Order: sequence, then structure tokens, then C-alpha cells
Amino acid sequence: MLSHFIQRILIAFVTLIGTSLVIFMILAIAPGDPLGELATNPAITVAVRENIRRSLGLDQPIPIRYFKWLLSLLKGDLGYSFTSRSPVIELILQRLPTTLWVVGSAYILSVLIAFPLGIISAIKRYSWIDQLLTTISLMGFSLPTFLTGLIAIIIFSVQLKWVPFIYNSTLQVNNINDFGNQIQQSILPIFVLAFYQCAVLMRFVRSAVLEQLSQDYIRTAYAKGLSHFAVLKNHLLRNAMIPVVTLIALDIPTIFTGALVTEQVFRVPGIGALMIESIYRKDTPVVMAVTFIYAVLIVVFNTLADLTYRFLDPRVKYN
Repeated sequence: MLSHFIQRILIAFVTLIGTSLVIFMILAIAPGDPLGELATNPAITVAVRENIRRSLGLDQPIPIRYFKWLLSLLKGDLGYSFTSRSPVIELILQRLPTTLWVVGSAYILSVLIAFPLGIISAIKRYSWIDQLLTTISLMGFSLPTFLTGLIAIIIFSVQLKWVPFIYNSTLQVNNINDFGNQIQQSILPIFVLAFYQCAVLMRFVRSAVLEQLSQDYIRTAYAKGLSHFAVLKNHLLRNAMIPVVTLIALDIPTIFTGALVTEQVFRVPGIGALMIESIYRKDTPVVMAVTFIYAVLIVVFNTLADLTYRFLDPRVKYN
């Protein structure tokens, strides 16, 4: 177990180094100039432009720039934004609470809904309940979030006028009324994200449970006279949750890095929106930081999922 853990850590470290190198190279050779308007502004002289480029470190070769970025990263420094000249870590921390509130709430809601519905759909397979839940889940992950977001805005904001369709980033929660307004403006983006994520999770839960229902050990448990609940709780779920744990582990990083499309549709000032804005401006330090954090979270949670298998199924051996 210990040797497997050390091996996983080494693999994760090498994976992150390789990922950071690929991301940095892509951003470095991508078309566009990080100086933005300064690069094409005729009022800016060539000497001033070169001084700015030198101050940003853009005059150095790409390998040297990468190793300097990696050295700063190891010291806990994510660098400074090219456009705002603010520390990247401050920009991320400013957007993180909004992303955690909207995306985190949507994910928790989707898990709470998808698990029981997926299990019910599997147990009641081929019934009208299963067909209804399957149809809804197919619609959920077939429709892109930008489309469901626009439909939700047209119905609930434009036509019914129940909730606002633009997220107010200046709202500060100081009393119960402000908290009510915060919930009201968060309903649509949370609903859109939860609808999509719930559909995906429900399909996975249903497939995992159905696969286990046909196994011999389930029939043996029923033959012993165990109740449906006892079989479900003590035998079926522990085995059925192994593929679901992998899916959840890979989805959790999105809670911290935001929903790129949905945040743009509803103008939610989260990390996803920050990344889109930084890509438009070719703000390499910000894009590099967000994508690398996303890569770190994926590797970490994937490793945790791998280690969790042993607790879900004692038959799993780490050799």
C-alpha cells in the first residue's frame, strides 16, 4: 500500500511537470501579443514597447521563461497579470468565493438528486418511472449548458420575470434581504449546472447498479432472505460506487475552477469567466495559473479515487 502510494505520487509529479510544460508552450506560441493594444498603438514608441516587453520577461527564450515560471511556482508565486499587473493569486482568490458558491452548490445538489434517482431507475428498470427518468437524463446531458441557460433566461427571467438573468457581482450580503437576493440571482446558473451534472451522474449510477444487479452474489443475498434495503446497503452499493467515485473525483475540480460556459451566459464573475477574459487578452500568467491549478486538482482527486477503491472493495490489491 505504501509503495503504491509513493508510486502514485511520483507519477502525479511527473504528470504535472509534463502538463505544465505543454500548457506553457501552447500559450507561448499562440497567436497574438500579450501587450494587447500597446503592441499596435502608434503613440507607443518602439523603445517603450521593448522596455515593457523586457519588464514582463517576454524578451527571453521560451525555455528560460518556462524554467523561471516553474521556479516561481515552487516558491508559491503564480506571477503577475500582464493586463492588471496584480498578483495572479489575488485575482483567483477574488473570484473563488463566487465559483464555490455557484458551482459548488450546483454539484452538491446534483449529487443529492442523482444518486437516489439513479438507484430507483435501475431497480425499477423498464418501468414507466425508469423510462421517464432516462428521458430526462438524456435531455440533460444532450443539451449544451449554454442552450439550457438561454432557455431558462427566456422562460424564467424574460417571460415570467421570477429571477434576474444577470448576476450582480457588486451585491454584498449584509442582511437577510441581501442573502435572499443572492439566492435569487444564483437560482438560474445553479439550476442549469445541476441539471446537466445530475443527468450525467444519474446515468452512471443507473448503469453501475444495473451491472451489479445481475451478479451472482446479489442473487445469493436475496436467496438468503435479505431485504431489498439490506442487499442494496450492504452488498450492491459498495461495488456499484467504484466507477461512480472515479467520475465524481474527476468532476470535483470543476467546483474550484468554475464553469466556463455557464459563467459567461449568466455573467457570473467566477474563475471560469476570469480564464475566458484572460484568454482573450492573452494574459498568459493568469491562464497558466488557472489551467495548472485545474490539472493539479484532477491529478490529486484521481489519485484519491484510486486509493479509495481499496476501501470500497477489499478485493482490490495494490501490487
